[in-house]
Amino acid sequence: MAFNGKYEIESQENYDEFLKKIGIPDDIIEKGRNFKIVTEVIQNGNEFTWSQVYPQKTMTNKFVIDQESEMETMAGKKFKATVTLEGGKITVRFPNYQHTAEISGDKLVECSTSGGVTMKRTSKRI
Repeated sequence: MAFNGKYEIESQENYDEFLKKIGIPDDIIEKGRNFKIVTEVIQNGNEFTWSQVYPQKTMTNKFVIDQESEMETMAGKKFKATVTLEGGKITVRFPNYQHTAEISGDKLVECSTSGGVTMKRTSKRI
């Protein structure tokens, strides 16, 4: 259960550019820029509950690896997707970006890519 735990964001790259690319309003981008996003992952075998606490809301996605699940985007849009796990890396295709997450040492490293722009977030276990 490598992903189990609570993580607090330490650093992020290409935050503004990526969020603008996927259509997040400027006021929301501004509110979240220096906010210490907390991610909590509960992993039970192939079942995951993945929650992220943002300034304006908490987003929780529940999914089972290799099974279609209903998910929610950062912008609050509902969609169906299949999450995969290969080589210790979780991958899911959101409607307008692809997201990966992996544990590297004691850190959660997440990358979201849209139209050639990749936002990288690194979070420490708390």
